[in-house]
Amino acid sequence: MEVVASSAVGRSVRVASGALVPVGGHAETLFLFGSEVLVFYRFDATEHARRQGAGMTALTGVQTLETLLALPVDVPVPLDSFSAGDRAALRRLPAGSVDRGRREIVRRAVRPLHVDLAVLTGQQPRRALEAASRFAPFCSRAVLLRRPAPRMDDFLNEASFYGAGVLLDSPSGIDMVLQPRPYRPQRHTAAAWNFTEKLYRRVR
Repeated sequence: MEVVASSAVGRSVRVASGALVPVGGHAETLFLFGSEVLVFYRFDATEHARRQGAGMTALTGVQTLETLLALPVDVPVPLDSFSAGDRAALRRLPAGSVDRGRREIVRRAVRPLHVDLAVLTGQQPRRALEAASRFAPFCSRAVLLRRPAPRMDDFLNEASFYGAGVLLDSPSGIDMVLQPRPYRPQRHTAAAWNFTEKLYRRVR
C-alpha cells in the first residue's frame, strides 16, 4: 500500500477525526514500534515551559518513572518515610524532575504531552490493524486506508472488536468510517508515561 502520510493528509485526518483531535495540537509522522505513524499530540504547556527553564531533557527509563510515580506531584514528602533502598532510587532521579531538600523531596515532573490519536499509515489493512494494537496501552488509534479493504464489512467488525478506528482516503477526501474506542486508562503506568517521554524527545 502506498504511503499516504503528508502535511495535507495530516490536515485531512484532523478534520475527519473531529473532537478526537482538539484544536491547537500538533501532528507528526514518525516511525514507532516498527511502523509509520501519524501522531496527534498536545504539549502540557506548563510542564514544557518548566522543563525548558530547567534545561531538562526527556525522562526515559521505566524504573525512573516508576520512582516518580510513587511521589505525589508538588507535595513535600519526608525522606525518612522511605526505606534506604528507596532513598537511593530517589537520589538517582534526574535533575529538574524533583526538588530535593535535606529532609524532604517534592516531585515536579509530569507527563510533558498528551497523545490524542495514533494513525497507522502506509501498510496493508490487516497489517496496519495489527500494528495499531501496539498503541492500545497509550492512546486512541486508527488505521488509514488508501482504498477499501477486501471484505470491508469484516474488516470494520474486526477493527471495532479491537477498538481501532478506520479512516478511508477517497476521491472526496478522508472520512472516518469507524470511530476508535476512546482511550480511558484504568491507571497511570510507567510504561504509558515512558511512551510520552520518547515521543517528547523526538518532537520538542
